[in-house]
Amino acid sequence: MPASARRLISNMIADLKEERDELALQAHLGKQEAKTELKRLGKRLDELNQEYQPLKNAVGETSEDVWDALQLVGDEIKDGYKRIRKSLL
Repeated sequence: MPASARRLISNMIADLKEERDELALQAHLGKQEAKTELKRLGKRLDELNQEYQPLKNAVGETSEDVWDALQLVGDEIKDGYKRIRKSLL
């Protein structure tokens, strides 16, 4: 996997963790539904991070497929965090 893709994935995961932490603070006093969704997405983010760790140095044809799959999961988590933020407003 090219260094630029590794950097993008690392940045995406860091951004998602930051968003999760900010929403956790807001959800602490927020709606139960938001808390439940935040917990589910937090688990999904942890899974994404665990899946990514052994793939950091992946090379060859599969690296693009790996990137696409990780990007899809990241987008799913990001969209979920947007829904939570919207529900807390």
